[in-house]
Amino acid sequence: MKKYSLNFWLLSLSSFLFFGSFNMVLPELPDFMRTFGGEGYIGLHITFFTLTALISRPFSGKLTDTWGRIPVMVFGAAVTAVVSLFYPFFLNIYAFLFIRFLHGFSTGFKPTGTAAYVADIVPLNRRGEGMGILSFFGMTGMGIGNYIGGVIAIHYHINVLFYSSAAVALLSVIVIAGMKETVENKQRFSRQLLMIKKTDIYEPTVLVPSVVMMLVTFSFGTALTLIPDFSGYVGVDNKGLYMFYFTMTSLVARVVGGRLSDEFGRRRILQAATLIIATGSIYTGFSFNSLHFLTGALIFGAGYGLSSPALFAWAADLAPDQFRGRGFSTLFMALEIGIGMGAMLAGQIYNGNPDNFPVVFAGCGSLAFLAFIYLLFKGK
Repeated sequence: MKKYSLNFWLLSLSSFLFFGSFNMVLPELPDFMRTFGGEGYIGLHITFFTLTALISRPFSGKLTDTWGRIPVMVFGAAVTAVVSLFYPFFLNIYAFLFIRFLHGFSTGFKPTGTAAYVADIVPLNRRGEGMGILSFFGMTGMGIGNYIGGVIAIHYHINVLFYSSAAVALLSVIVIAGMKETVENKQRFSRQLLMIKKTDIYEPTVLVPSVVMMLVTFSFGTALTLIPDFSGYVGVDNKGLYMFYFTMTSLVARVVGGRLSDEFGRRRILQAATLIIATGSIYTGFSFNSLHFLTGALIFGAGYGLSSPALFAWAADLAPDQFRGRGFSTLFMALEIGIGMGAMLAGQIYNGNPDNFPVVFAGCGSLAFLAFIYLLFKGK
């Protein structure tokens, strides 16, 4: 992999550490909330986190293009480090949700700056592969972070987990310290840069990949919400096994899919990916035993992993150089809307009735198929 610079690998390592940091605490937060009577608000900690990430995207996009990639990445990771240190001291539900709200800013900033920096330094003919490798490191960090967080919580006090999360986030900053800024004629930070105009919210050149992103991530939001219950329904005792299978095929597909999108084009690879996602989602929904259920995870993961680097590379191709940060922030907003709406609607339609699993997952598969149709007929 000599074709990639040292800065690329440092960014990938930083992304691994960053995603590992905030995913370390995620599985333990429901039990932490129960210690101060927050049982009735457990679902809100994801909602607040996602909502802030969505709100912060226009700011991160504008600042990435003006203030610079490096400051935005450092700010995002620093927020994660500082906020993690405060969890042990905010022991009532309102203070806790406020902390989750602040924590969401980290995911609104760090990935936007990272994706824009990678698009700046990776050659166009390797952009898809580069995005695939970057997402491989990020998703691996998520998985390992979940596992290590659980180990720490079992063997040590939960406060040790929060402090460990802060330390890992700080390491993600140290890794990129000293890297050269890629934004030419960057501006000094000022309050004026925080004044968001209508044009700062949305980058029109990335409309097509953003629409596809929103349609395919409905399935992912649905899976995050319903797979634990669905696992028990088909006799899979380990409620994380489906997502483990999903993650394994997704990781391989991200690297392979990025390279294929460089060779055969983003649109063609995304057409294949949307069909695979539709198949995996529908197959999952109509599973009646563990074998079919986990086979659906493999299909779904392959399609989802295939789509991600192609979408990010396509956004980098389409967005003007001076608005690349805004392009990625638009794509991330589409991702968060898709996941959030998928999770919300899935919960409402399912409503505790296993007979509704096929309806929900078939609906998500239909949206992925709609993305395929959109790619066929929407002009370049």
